[in-house]
Amino acid sequence: MIGRWLGSRTKRMQRTDPLAAVRTPPNAGVLSCRVLNPVDEAIPQAEFTVSDTTGRKVVSGGTDPFGSFVATVPTGEYRIAVSAEGYTPYRASATVTEDAPASLGDVTLQVAQPPELPAPGDWEIEPAHSSIAFTARHIGLARIHGRFNSFAGAVRIGEDMERSAMHVVIDAASIDTNVKMRDDHLRSGDFLDVQRFPTLEFYSDRFTHRGGNRWAVTGALSLHGVTRTVTLDAEYLGLGNGMEGEARAACRATTELHRDDFTVSWQTMLARGIAVVGPSIRIALDIQIVPKG
Repeated sequence: MIGRWLGSRTKRMQRTDPLAAVRTPPNAGVLSCRVLNPVDEAIPQAEFTVSDTTGRKVVSGGTDPFGSFVATVPTGEYRIAVSAEGYTPYRASATVTEDAPASLGDVTLQVAQPPELPAPGDWEIEPAHSSIAFTARHIGLARIHGRFNSFAGAVRIGEDMERSAMHVVIDAASIDTNVKMRDDHLRSGDFLDVQRFPTLEFYSDRFTHRGGNRWAVTGALSLHGVTRTVTLDAEYLGLGNGMEGEARAACRATTELHRDDFTVSWQTMLARGIAVVGPSIRIALDIQIVPKG
């Protein structure tokens, strides 16, 4: 064993690769890569996934501020996938041998073509293939998942996409967490107070392109009689056609609401010292729109 250790140490000293400084356990090696854009600039936070030949993920992570990724993995054959927002994914194979670096070198990601945008004009949300869901914490422990079952919305796509506008109306009483007693409480004056505030409304005329298929949609959300500015982090998924050949466009979006911003404080429960719902609520939307009419 001492001879093996000395031999391993000698091999490390003889290597000129900077990865020689990375100590590896027996039957393992070092896998590395540097991710660049087409003008040879590093891409930080590119997603890097290493899988074995059966497709099982072995390790994953993001590149550092200099576009580098380094991982110690067992010896064997691997499949590597590299992706970054706005770029075409890259795939490769690599063989990792014991106590030796396996480098993919510099990997250049090509800029991806953005998906085609919907045609200018009036579109509307198609509820049967859309959802508005939320996640909240219950008494600081388990997560509660729910949705609104009834909503409608219109989108006016501008000649310049950034000049588009949308208006969404949600039926507050349609809240559904799959527990009737809880849903009745959510509709009560302790929370949504649907008798006084029957709808939630969102209006936006600020569409900002963040690069690739990412957009920010900033607008006014009216909930519980209070209006606040909210920004949706949106991912545009592209165009398609429905069963009858109609055009469809789809997107996903998320945001986080703070219930105190909308004076939703569960007053009767808080008076008893019980924090029924956490301070923030995560909203997730999956939306399909179709041409109006």
